[in-house]
Amino acid sequence: MAHLKDLLDVFLQPGELFVADAGFQIRTILGSCVSITLWHQESCLGGMSHFLLPTRGHKVKHNEMDGRYGDEALELMMADLRARGVEPQDCQAKIFGGGNMFPGHGHASGIKVGQRNGMAAREMLQLRGIAVVKESLFGIGHRQIIFDLSRGDVWARQVKPSALELAAQPGEGKKS
Repeated sequence: MAHLKDLLDVFLQPGELFVADAGFQIRTILGSCVSITLWHQESCLGGMSHFLLPTRGHKVKHNEMDGRYGDEALELMMADLRARGVEPQDCQAKIFGGGNMFPGHGHASGIKVGQRNGMAAREMLQLRGIAVVKESLFGIGHRQIIFDLSRGDVWARQVKPSALELAAQPGEGKKS
């Protein structure tokens, strides 16, 4: 097995996804965005997405799909895995992110973007028959994620804002 220092490192920006073999580790930083990881134990193939919204709301052609939307990012990852001989239903899924980056700033519906993203990820995987073996969702702050494709391990570190950062948010400080 490869050691982390021997793996090629890929950093995902929002809206990106990456599918590869055991020679890679994939990293990202998530706020309200969500990452889904899929990993196939026997082949050590897997992938990770970093999506901003659950869906764009209307159907598009496969060649027009966009990784910024969770449903499309998942379809693109699944297609990449199938092209490498892996059925996505044989993979383990893990879900990360969906943090509340601006506590105290409500949404009219009471559900924040991060919550919608996390709930959508769960539902998308369930509908496709892909088992979720771990998740680290919601809460306050952002997460740093590292996915080791050689072992299927995902490290997630949640970073909560300090009291000073929370106090500096518009509408959060004392009124004068």
